[in-house]
Amino acid sequence: MNRRNRGSSSSSADASRVSKSYGSRQTSDNPINITTTGSGGGASDSFRRRSDLQHKRNSGKDEADIKDADPADVSFIVGTCSSMCPERERVTRERLRDLAILERLNGNPKKSSIDLAVKKFCRTLSGADVQASDVRPLPVLEETLRYLLSLLDSREHPFEVVHDFIFDRTRSIRQDLSIQNLANERVIHLYEEIVKFHVISRQRLQSCSGTSISSMHHLNMEQLAKTLASLYNIYDANRKPDYIHENEAEFRSLYVLLHLNPSIAVMGEPLSLWFRKLTSALIKSKEMCFVRNLLRSYRIGNYNNFLRTTASEATFLQYCISEPHIKEMRSFAVQCINNVCYKLQPYPLLRLSQNLMMKELDLESLCHECGLETCTDSDGCTALPAKQPTFLSPVEGFKVYDLLGIDRIIKREI
Repeated sequence: MNRRNRGSSSSSADASRVSKSYGSRQTSDNPINITTTGSGGGASDSFRRRSDLQHKRNSGKDEADIKDADPADVSFIVGTCSSMCPERERVTRERLRDLAILERLNGNPKKSSIDLAVKKFCRTLSGADVQASDVRPLPVLEETLRYLLSLLDSREHPFEVVHDFIFDRTRSIRQDLSIQNLANERVIHLYEEIVKFHVISRQRLQSCSGTSISSMHHLNMEQLAKTLASLYNIYDANRKPDYIHENEAEFRSLYVLLHLNPSIAVMGEPLSLWFRKLTSALIKSKEMCFVRNLLRSYRIGNYNNFLRTTASEATFLQYCISEPHIKEMRSFAVQCINNVCYKLQPYPLLRLSQNLMMKELDLESLCHECGLETCTDSDGCTALPAKQPTFLSPVEGFKVYDLLGIDRIIKREI
């Protein structure tokens, strides 16, 4: 479809403003000063015009420095760009051969088109740098996101290449939303779709190989947390008495699941303080009750309840975040059986496989990955001898085994 005929401005509702309190809580996409790392991230200096606020720029600042900025210094504008990429940016990037492989027309690194080029994320941006013609209004941002997400089904390029492109361009979408200070129901839907992208990509990156995958996975987790923080701010900005947005409980629950990995500083706020900010209705929602139960089971090592609860109650997004910890809890269960069972009475794998919600053959493979040997008992059944000194935790990225019962959501999402 030719995008030349798109509307050039959003409706007054699309340009609705939120209170100053929301503006002061902007995350890394705040137009005051944005600093980040990651591939495909910056815009050429030729895009930037000098301003009297030049002394405020500092590309080396941490995100913590942004908090001290005064929201009154920012002039929120309404974008008028009618295409996925401003024309002057597209022309400049064609000249500089700064086109992603997914933007190249017929594979030509010096040529793109209005239907292929998508605005890049700008590393450092001051409010005075922005022109309305470079900012996309809400309808164009919605169409841009639909186009980007359609690329996820591409088989022409490796997933990590597609992910890297969408990762950067969705950050640009968030940046344009922040520049215009948009925070309505349609914006909530955009943020939710971007969160879905990060969650599902996190799962798919597990199966990719390469030296850059670990860094890509870390950046994906970082942006997932930041996008969730922005989404929560918009939920709060649109809060009505005794009202929960349609998908709010599920997306709030994802923050709790990120705490399953205690080594990751998710958003820098203790979970106990975060819970105090939630409404009573959110606390009592089934999604929040599920993740609190899951987190409790994980922390006390109750692998049976953790796995069964996940299989019976998790949504698809909750399962995607929980999946690495499913593997972790299963290896922990194998370690427990090996440590505490009677040495002269091997533990039947069939019984253990039922507790771990997995096939018996898969469990046997997992035991071997953990450095343990299996045997055949007097009844001809496979068993796990206890007290083996060779147990070791499987390395990161070991084989994923199906969780029995989870088909109820996997098939529906596919």
